[in-house]
Parts: sequence; C-alpha cells; structure tokens
Amino acid sequence: MGDYLIREHHPKVEMLPSGALQAAVLAMQVRNQAYALDKGRTRTYRLDVYGCQMNERDAETCAGLLEEMGFTRVTDREPADIIVFVTCCVRENAEDRIYGHIGMLAQECQENGSAILAGGCMMQQAHVVEKIRKSYPQVKVVFGTHNIHRVPELLHSWETSRKRVFEIWDEPGDAPGLLPATRTDPFRAWVVIAAGCDNYCTYCIVPHVRGRERSRPMEDVLLEIRGLAGQGFKEITLLGQNVNSYGNDLGKTDLFAALLHQIEEIDGIERVRFMTSHPKDLSDSLVSAMKECRKVCSHLHLPVQSGSSGILQRMNRKYTREQYLDLVDRIRVEMPDISLSTDLIVGFPGESEDDFEDTCDLVRRVGYDFAFMFLYSPRKGTPAAAYSDQVPADVASARFQRLLKMQTELATGKAKHLEGQVLEVLAEGHSKEDAALYAGRTSGNRLVNFTASVDPIGKIVRVRIIRAGAFWLQGEMMTGRNTTEEPWPNQN
Repeated sequence: MGDYLIREHHPKVEMLPSGALQAAVLAMQVRNQAYALDKGRTRTYRLDVYGCQMNERDAETCAGLLEEMGFTRVTDREPADIIVFVTCCVRENAEDRIYGHIGMLAQECQENGSAILAGGCMMQQAHVVEKIRKSYPQVKVVFGTHNIHRVPELLHSWETSRKRVFEIWDEPGDAPGLLPATRTDPFRAWVVIAAGCDNYCTYCIVPHVRGRERSRPMEDVLLEIRGLAGQGFKEITLLGQNVNSYGNDLGKTDLFAALLHQIEEIDGIERVRFMTSHPKDLSDSLVSAMKECRKVCSHLHLPVQSGSSGILQRMNRKYTREQYLDLVDRIRVEMPDISLSTDLIVGFPGESEDDFEDTCDLVRRVGYDFAFMFLYSPRKGTPAAAYSDQVPADVASARFQRLLKMQTELATGKAKHLEGQVLEVLAEGHSKEDAALYAGRTSGNRLVNFTASVDPIGKIVRVRIIRAGAFWLQGEMMTGRNTTEEPWPNQN
C-alpha cells in the first residue's frame, strides 16, 4: 500500500468497542506527556473550519478529543503540531479555498513537522480523497463525517506507524455516545438533534456526504441541554439539516414541537434557536410551539431557494411558490413581529428571466430581514450538475447583483424601523469593530454594537437602537428593568 493505509470499515459489519476510544486517548496522553518532558512544551493544535453550523459543532468535537489527548489549542496565526481541517463541499469556491489553504501549508508542515488531519464533508467524496492522497502529502490523516470519534485512534496510528491513514465510512454506525467538546462560546452552544437528510434536492450534495436522516433520542438531547444549562450557557441552537422532520425516522410526528415545549421547562436556558427548517415540513403545531414557548427566539430561517414554482420543481423542493407564500402568511398571523431569513440560489439550470423575476417578486412580497444568496454551483454526483441547460456565468452573475442590491435596500428599510426602539440583546462580548463597544444579538438574530456603563457580558439587557443598517444595529444599553424575567414584546 505504499506509505498510506486505507481502512474501509463498514460500520454495519464492524464497530469498535467503546473502550477503543478511551484506549487511544490514553495512549496519546502518554505520548504527549513524554513529549512535554523532553521538549519543555505541550504539543499544539489549531482548527480550520468551513461551512455550516454542523461543521462548527463537529469542530468543537475535534477540539474536545484533541484536548483530551493532551494537545493545547493555538490561534490561527501560530504554528501548530496538528492542523485540523473540517471541510465543506456545498459550493465549489469552498472546495477551492480548502485545496489552496492546504497547499500553502506545505512549507510550514515541512519546517515544523506539522501534520494535517482532513475531515468533514469533502472527504466523503472518493475523488477528493484520491486528490488528497496524490497531491497533498502533508495531509497525514483523512476521516469523514461518520467517524469523528475515531480521530484519536487514527492519529495514534499515524504517529506510531508513520503511514498516512485514510478511513471513510460510507454509512454511519451506532452512535458512540456524547463525545467531549470544547465549546467556542461561553454563553451560546450548538446542540445537534439530527444528522443527515432525506430530501435529496437536485442541487445538494449533503445527503450524499452526511447520509440519511437520523434523529437523536429526545432524552439524549434534553440530557445534553440540561448539562449545558448547568455550565452556565444561556442560549442554545438546535441543529439539523431539517429540524422540522425531527423524529420522523423514529416513527413519531410533531416531535420537534414537543421538544421545544420540553426545553421550555429547563432552568438556566433563556433562549432557544434552531436551523434549518424545510418549508414542506413546518407544521401548525410547530408554529404554535414557537408562539407559546417564551424562550424560543423570534426568528425563523426558512430557505425558499427560488420564487419560481417551475424551478422549485426541478430542485425537488416539494412545495410551490404559492404554498410557501401561504406558509409565510400563516406564520405572520400568529407571530406578526417575527424576523424571517432565507436562502436563495441564483442561476439554477433552466432559470429563465421570468423565473428570476418570480424570485425577485417573492422576495419583495415576503420582506426578509436577511437573505443569504448564492450563485448556483454544480456539485459532482447531484442530478442538477448533469442538466444540459446550465445558465451562462455572466447572466447568473448579473442576476445575482440585481437581487443583492434589491434585498439590501429592502433589509435596510426594515432595519430603519427599529431606530428608537428598545430591544433585548444577549451581550456576547466586546465588539469586533470597536473594543470600546459591546456586541450581541437580538431575539430576531440582529447583530447589535452598543455602549454600556456597566459590564453586560453574559446577560440579556435592554438596548435602545440609535442607528440601523441592513446588517447591523447600533445602540445604547438601558437600565432599570430585569428583562430576563419579563421580556419586552418587541423581540426583533
């Protein structure tokens, strides 16, 4: 096999005993202790994370495992013994950036003896793994989305054999239990409630790299959240490729709404967010739960992707333009002040000028507070990549700029209405723009930079909005009312 080992475990056939993880962690602890005694310093790691919140959460697990093994994290600018890439393959530009960054690290790896571990969604694709094997010898360990818990043993295998290790599981195995995690935020935490996706949108690679939908048992989710509350976390975000269908694979319906009601009873947790919601599965019971549960934030991310029913059908989204607009109307009847955000794809194969105008019209009618817009990116292995009627790049780019300009103007107008209002903000820390200011988010997920006469970090405080733009708010903290006990009605 040359200088690398390829392990193609099929988890339905072979699963390692739970003690294997502990044994590998212990073995690495011994190696790292010996290194520290010999060199007078601990071994270090750093993370390079791309893509969605699920990848961010996976990175926290990688960090937790590495720290259990005795590694110490350093910043992005410092040299490290271990460099972990958590990769994303949803769009081509993300893949190109990852290849470029790995390539630029060749000299650092050679000079410092650093080793790169590459995991995440890209590594679930055979052609990517082959390219890494042939062109990037600085990558010593490759793992996928289904076997993060194997990182300690894979790393130990590389360090003891000096043979590169490639291990990808085509399917997930039995859940390895709650793995250690190093949370990146002291007040907000990601909580995965489901992994994988059963929707198979024609443009999307996620079901091919994350697998079919798998819901965590509710009692496991609640146990994790209670633990986070005990550690002082104020806000949680429930994660899944489609949180609305949580529990369907367990033979249960409306389980997500029931989960929100259960979380409402957990002391210490003050805010609950979730993403992502598929419009076809957003039930009336979920809307009711969002309205009734005080802790659920006044924000809903509801990806539409296109405003054309014809394009939605080609995307296999399983709803029409009219059904989506009706859903938005029903949501706003129950929650008039809710903040809505969405995802939009411009230049999907076959998109005509009329299709694009339908998207513009839908965006105007809904009036999104935020919109994440993307040029269509063909993904190898998806049906849409093989469509013959690809939209020319210059046409798609021109449409994208028109939509971006329109949405920015609409979002600015919506934000201006918040000037003079007092909103609740979870103060997360000092502003990245100005260290003299504090920063946090409203219930409606708007970023606010604000002044304060006392340290508000870690608390939900009232902030009067002074200035507003499409992507930011500026304000000043108010005093004199305990907003954690009695929220103000306007939660945007």
